[in-house]
Amino acid sequence: MDAGTVTTCAPLDSTSLPTPTGPLSLVVDDAGTLVAAGFCAVADLERRLRATTRHRCELGAPGRAVASYGIGDLAALDDLAVDQAGTAHQQAVWKALRDVPAGQTVSYGELCARLGLPPGTARAVGSACGANLIAPVVPCHRVVRGDGSLGGYAYGLSVKRFLLDHERGRPGPDGS
Repeated sequence: MDAGTVTTCAPLDSTSLPTPTGPLSLVVDDAGTLVAAGFCAVADLERRLRATTRHRCELGAPGRAVASYGIGDLAALDDLAVDQAGTAHQQAVWKALRDVPAGQTVSYGELCARLGLPPGTARAVGSACGANLIAPVVPCHRVVRGDGSLGGYAYGLSVKRFLLDHERGRPGPDGS
């Protein structure tokens, strides 16, 4: 099975929430577990999941947590239940990402060291970040290059910069 393919036949529900950087789409399973999230249209997440969703105006705990995070409760995303298909390596990286506190960053090399991976395996960590389907709850935006520069982000560097500034309490370009 490919990473990112939902393994459930249960219906999936979705919604999009407004953010200063554009819509943040969320997809949950029938138990309310977040299976995908991203700064894109729901249709983009459906393509990556190879699944269809039913639109809902409200998704319960995930929607409330994202809204709380947006107004400054940076810990609101920490306890959300998430589930995404992936290899053992990807799962380990995604779990380690959730241990990086809001407002802090970690380099790809530091993340390798935390995972007990040998030096020089930063690209494998980067690949796992790129395969992450649950941004910003699985916070791959907190991973930077060894020199501290931002590196890449699936939703663009302006979104990555916004999230990091938000978590550090810095106002965005519009003063928010």
